[in-house]
Amino acid sequence: MAPMSVLTRDEAQTRAKLLDVHRYQIELDLTRGDEIFDSRTVIRFTTRADGDTFVELKPAELRSVTLDGHLLDPDTLSLDENRLPLKDLTAGEHELRIDTTMRYSRTGEGMHRFTDPTDGETYVYTQLFMDDVQRVFAAFDQPDLKAVFELTVTAPEGWTVLANGITERQDDGSWRAAATPLISTYLVAVAAGPWHSVRTEHRGLPFGIHCRRSLAPHLDTDADEILDITRACFDRYHEKFEEPYPFDSYDQAFVPEFNAGAMENPGLVTFRDEFVYRSAVTDTERQTRAMVIAHEMAHMWFGDLVTLRWWDDIWLNESFAEYMGYQTLTEATRFTDTWTDFGIVRKAWGYDADQRPSTHPVAPDPEAVPDTASAMLNFDGISYAKGASALRQLVAWLGEKDFLAGINTHFARHRFANATLADFIESLAAATERDVHAWADSWLRTTGVDTLTASVTDRPGEWTLTLDRAGSRPHRVTVGVYDRDLNDSRALLLRERYETDVPQQPAPEPRPGARPALVVPNDLDLTYAKIRLDDTSEETALRGISGVPDALTRAVLWNTLRDMVRDGDLAPAAYLETARAHLPEETDLAVVQGVLTFAAAQVANRYLPAHERPAALATLTSLCRDLLRRTEDGDHPGLRLIAVRHLIDVAAQPDTISAWFSEGTVPGGPELDPELRWRILGRLAVLGAIDDAVIDTELVQDPSATGQEGAARCRAALPDPVAKRAAWDAMFTTDDLSNYLFTATAQGFWQPEQTDLVRQYVDLYWNDAVAVAARRGPAIAEAAGRWAFPAYAITPETLQAGEQCLTDATPTPALRRKLTDQLDDLARALRVREA
Repeated sequence: MAPMSVLTRDEAQTRAKLLDVHRYQIELDLTRGDEIFDSRTVIRFTTRADGDTFVELKPAELRSVTLDGHLLDPDTLSLDENRLPLKDLTAGEHELRIDTTMRYSRTGEGMHRFTDPTDGETYVYTQLFMDDVQRVFAAFDQPDLKAVFELTVTAPEGWTVLANGITERQDDGSWRAAATPLISTYLVAVAAGPWHSVRTEHRGLPFGIHCRRSLAPHLDTDADEILDITRACFDRYHEKFEEPYPFDSYDQAFVPEFNAGAMENPGLVTFRDEFVYRSAVTDTERQTRAMVIAHEMAHMWFGDLVTLRWWDDIWLNESFAEYMGYQTLTEATRFTDTWTDFGIVRKAWGYDADQRPSTHPVAPDPEAVPDTASAMLNFDGISYAKGASALRQLVAWLGEKDFLAGINTHFARHRFANATLADFIESLAAATERDVHAWADSWLRTTGVDTLTASVTDRPGEWTLTLDRAGSRPHRVTVGVYDRDLNDSRALLLRERYETDVPQQPAPEPRPGARPALVVPNDLDLTYAKIRLDDTSEETALRGISGVPDALTRAVLWNTLRDMVRDGDLAPAAYLETARAHLPEETDLAVVQGVLTFAAAQVANRYLPAHERPAALATLTSLCRDLLRRTEDGDHPGLRLIAVRHLIDVAAQPDTISAWFSEGTVPGGPELDPELRWRILGRLAVLGAIDDAVIDTELVQDPSATGQEGAARCRAALPDPVAKRAAWDAMFTTDDLSNYLFTATAQGFWQPEQTDLVRQYVDLYWNDAVAVAARRGPAIAEAAGRWAFPAYAITPETLQAGEQCLTDATPTPALRRKLTDQLDDLARALRVREA
C-alpha cells in the first residue's frame, strides 16, 4: 500500500477558511467482486473567495471528474498521491462529481472485507477514522468541514446494509440511508452483509444489534443483556444531558477483524466482534463490554454532536467518553464497581504511557499536532485513562452539579459544530466560580505522573500525615485510615476517611488516636498520581493487603506495589510473594486478573532474569492451584475461569494441561470451550508437546475466524526452526495476512522459553519491521511494533540495536512511536533486573 500524504493543521485551517461544505451524495457498488468496489461522490460546497484547494481520494482507478457540469480532461487529471487539485475556483457555489474504483482493505482501514471461514459468508464495513475516508469516497477530509451525507449502496442479494441513518431497500435493489444531520467525514459509516440482527425500539427510536450469521446463537444468548445496558445508559444520559440524542436510530454492529475496541459512528457504532462471546467469560469481561457500550454512546454527544476542530483536542472525545462510560455504568446498571477495574487496568495503562519518552499532555499544544500522522500517535493511555482520571479529579474538585452544567452549556453552544479546549473551559467557567483555566493549565497542559509520598509521625494520642509531592499538579485526595481487627489478625478495619489537598497548606493538623496500621492516600482513587506509603503502611500492605475491606482500596495498593516494582523500589520476587500469599483470598475479579497478568507477563517473563523464571512460574502455578481449590464448590465461576486460564499460561510441564485437553474438561469444571482449547494448544505448542497434525485436527473442529487465529498462533509458537521461518515470512514477506492473522502469528512467535531458537530474528526484526510498516500502513505498523517486537530479548544489545534503528532507519510515525515505547519498556526491564 503506497503511503498517503498527511493533512497538516495549517492546510486544514486554510481550507476551512475557504470552504463551506454543504452536502455529499455517495453511491457505493459492492457487487464488483472480492477486490474492488465502485464509489461515486457528489460534493456540493461554497467557496468564500477565489482560490485553489484540493479534495482527498485514494482510488484504484479514477474514471472521471466533473466540476460544475464540466467534465475535466482525463489527460489533465493527476493525483498528487491522495490529492486531486481543484484550481482557479471562483467565489460561490460549486458541484464536484467524482467517479472511482476503490480497493477493499484487509487491514481494518477504509472498507474492510472479510469472508467468514465458518460458512463462507462475506461482510464489509468502514472504519474511516482520521484519514481513511479517502479509501472509500472522495472528501474534503477534516473534522471541521461538517456536512450532510446521503448514501446509496448497491449490495449483493441477501445482504442488509446498515448506515448512520435508517436504511431502506429500494425497488431497484439498492439501499438508501436517511440523510444525516451535519457530521464530520470520519464519522460516516457503512456495514453490509448477511447480518443476523436483533431489533427493538426504545423511546420512539429503532435500536438494533447485529453480527455475523455464524455468531447468531451467541448474540441471541446475550441480546437481552446488551440491549438492557444500551437502554439503561441511553436513559441515564438523557437525565444528565439537556440535549436529546441527536440521530434517528441507534444500531450496534459487531464486526470482524476490527482494530479498535469500537468506533462511535453516529447511529451505527461498530464493535470488535470478540464482544460476542463464543466461550465462557468472567463478569468483569461482561462489565468491559458494557463499559464500551456506555463509552461509545457518550460519544454521540461528545464527539459526534460536538466535534473537535483539529486532532490536538482528541482528548475531548476520548477522555470524556472514558469518564462517562465508567461513571454512567456505575450509576445505571448492575455493574457498580467499575472504578476498581478502571484503577487496576486502565489507569495502569495511563501511568505507563505517561512515564515514557513519548508522553504528551492530555491536551497538547496545537503546534505539537501538526498533521494527521502525529495526531494518530496520541490515541494512548494518556488521551483515554489519564484524561478520564483528570476529569474525575475535576468532578471531585468542582462538584458534579457544576460539571454537568458546564457540559450542557458546551452542548448548547456548539451543537452540530466544532469546538476546542478553550471552548470547553469557557463552558465550564460559566458554571462555576472556581478557576478552571488554572486547573486546565495544571492538569491538561503538563506531562508526567506526580508522586505523593506519605510520612507519618505520632505522639501519644495523636498522629500526623504529611504528603510530599514530586510534581506540579494540585490534588484533592481522600485518605483512608485503617486499624488491625483485634478479633481477626488478617483483617483491617476502616477507622475513617477524610479529604485533604496537596500541597498541604497550611501544614497538616494532627489527628486523634493511635498511629494507624495502614494509611492510604488517594483511598478512593480520585486523583492521578503514584503513591508511596509510609514505612509502617508499606509493611502492612505487603503482609495484609487481602485484609483491606474495600476492593477499590486494594486496587490502589496493588497499583502502588506495581509502581514500586517498575521503579526498582520493590523486588519483583517480593511482589510475587505478596500475590502468592494474598491473591487466593481476593474476591474482586478485576483485581485478581490485573495482578496475575502483571505477575506473569512482566514480573516472571521480563523483570526476573531467566534463571529465576522457573521458580516464578512455580509460584504462580501454586497460586492458581490455590484459587482452583477455593472455587471447587462452583460458587465462583469467574474466579475459577481466571485461575484456569492463568494456570495454562504458566504451565512449565505439559502433563496437567494435556490431560485436561484430552478429557475435554478441567476436573471439577469448567468444560473446555473453544477459547480454552486453543489456549491449551498454544501453551503445549510452546512446550513442544504437540505438532502440526494436532493443530490441524483442532482446526477441523473449529474452523471459525477465531480458530484460524488460534491455529496461526500455535504454529508460530512451535519450537521448530521451520515453523519459525514460515511464521516470519508470513508476517514480513508475503503480505497476505489480515490484521488479525498478523497479530496472532506475532503473538505466537516470541516466547521466553525460546530465546535461543529465535535469536537470529532479533537482528532481522528492525529492517523487516520498518519495511512492512512502510508497505502495509498504520494498522500493520501498530501490530508489528506491539506484537512482533522481540520483547523477551532483554539485553543491552537489543536496546542498542533498537536505538540504532530509530536513529538510522526511517520507520513510519506509527512504528516509530511503538518502537520508542517498546525500547523504553525494555530499558526499564534492564533497570529492574539490575536494581
